[in-house]
Amino acid sequence: MNIRQQLNDIFQTAMTAAGLPAECSPAVAPAKKAGFGDYQANGAMAAAKKVGTNPRELAAKIIENLGEQPMIEKVEVAGPGFINIHLSESWLAGTLAAARADERLNIRKADDPQTAVLDYSHPNLAKEMHVGHLRTTIIGDALARLLEFQGHTVIRQNHMGDWGTQFGMLLAHLADKMENQDAEVALKDLEVFYREAKVRFDEEDGFADRAREYVVKLQGGDEDCLKLWQRFIDISISHAEEIYEKLGVTLQRSDVYAESQYNDDLPVLVNDLVDRGIAVQDQGAIVAFLPEMADKEGNPSVVIIQKKGGGYLYATTDLAAIRYRANVLKADRILYVVDARQTLHLQQAFTVARKAGYIADSQTLEHCAFGTMMGDDGKPFKTRTGGTVKLAELLDEAVERATALVADKNPELSAEERSEIGRVVGIGAVKYADLSKTRTNDYVFNWDAMLAFEGNTAPYLQYAYTRVRSIFRRAGVEPSDLQGDIRLGTDAERALAIKLNQFGEVLDQVAKDTFPHVLCTYLYELASAYMGFYEACPVLKDGVSEEEKVSRLQLCDLVARTLSTGLNLLGIETLEKM
Repeated sequence: MNIRQQLNDIFQTAMTAAGLPAECSPAVAPAKKAGFGDYQANGAMAAAKKVGTNPRELAAKIIENLGEQPMIEKVEVAGPGFINIHLSESWLAGTLAAARADERLNIRKADDPQTAVLDYSHPNLAKEMHVGHLRTTIIGDALARLLEFQGHTVIRQNHMGDWGTQFGMLLAHLADKMENQDAEVALKDLEVFYREAKVRFDEEDGFADRAREYVVKLQGGDEDCLKLWQRFIDISISHAEEIYEKLGVTLQRSDVYAESQYNDDLPVLVNDLVDRGIAVQDQGAIVAFLPEMADKEGNPSVVIIQKKGGGYLYATTDLAAIRYRANVLKADRILYVVDARQTLHLQQAFTVARKAGYIADSQTLEHCAFGTMMGDDGKPFKTRTGGTVKLAELLDEAVERATALVADKNPELSAEERSEIGRVVGIGAVKYADLSKTRTNDYVFNWDAMLAFEGNTAPYLQYAYTRVRSIFRRAGVEPSDLQGDIRLGTDAERALAIKLNQFGEVLDQVAKDTFPHVLCTYLYELASAYMGFYEACPVLKDGVSEEEKVSRLQLCDLVARTLSTGLNLLGIETLEKM
């Protein structure tokens, strides 16, 4: 159900009937002020300017051409040409009844399902995941869940770094370690392992030469070296899988499509770009010059495709990935959930891919950029000693803090209950604190703010869901047993009904624009609208008629299901009791 789209279609038809050009849009949007209808069609003013007529008169003419519309109770011209739209109470009640009867809350799947390739998380397999991987993983997973809910085919691509010169260093160190212990023990702490290897590379005589020999062996396909490399990869991926399980993200081992997968295509790609005249030899390297991305002085943007010594770069691998995703995976949309600091790099790769014809005009390349998670000092989030924060340790601390908070609020809970609630609240708080911010912005990481039970936080929404569900336990009824009409006799009931009906249009907007914070804002507004309803409209109190009670319990059920569905799409769990 997308009220906004339905109204847009109705008013578009009326504008066409009124003789307006097809490019004139109704510009339907939810009303921002009480008393000005439920929605507004704001396109009459722009259309009047285009055709040279009075906007109020044009708005009246559009209304004349609306015809009979069951979903609209009345319309009126306001101000310089706004059209206020009041939705029919009976129609609203009918949509809510339909939502209750449908496991998807009457949210229709996309009419034109697409194949979306989502590139997200991509840790470097030489190191443990750290806070720098948090935003890409959380945002990417929320988008994947939402697009799948809408009926699109989602192909997750975890573009892990598993190749390059650093692996020679790591493999040489691992080979030495395995003389005294097995690989699992040696790689138990990847950060320690990496630091040990780096120290040896920088300081130990002969080690750097051995590391370079391993690179040559690895790239040459040496069987023993490849086995060692594969062992390293398997154990490293297991570390990442532990994080994914803690975070509750949907990435699987089968979603890993690492840098090494494109090795065979890299020389082919370079030769193809040269043959097409897009890349040329320059000072021994293979370079693409992009006048489309020239600077203010007119100098073209420079993309190195192959280094002087024959080595390949991230740009080469990303171009190979674009070819694979467009031509093999047949993607309609390719979305990169990647740090905003990579904007130039991705723009260059996208431009080269377009010029080379690696991607069709109908296929989109989208950079879902995100800002940096900052500490209280306004700098990128670090440990107190200035080191990188391991993601596993951050999540453990979130659960510990949430468990202590829950124990303080509900000391009667058993240790098992506290542990489970603490896990759900702690992980949910970290994820929601990120998702609720406009992803292109930096944000300050603050434990107290994210774990608060007031305001736009996961604990608040999780608790709101629990409170709604507790009403049914007090009433001694199951939502599925409720029979009767939904009545919207008060302003609070009507406001809640409209907010519930806006769920579908919010999901459509997030799927199109890839900003999960819009869904977070909606869920917070829904919880707030519910609180207004609950205070104004008694549900179980004496004096409430049976018809009112049944109607209001149905509204409560829809709120709980919408909150649960919305939070699940964000990758956040709910609890029946807190």
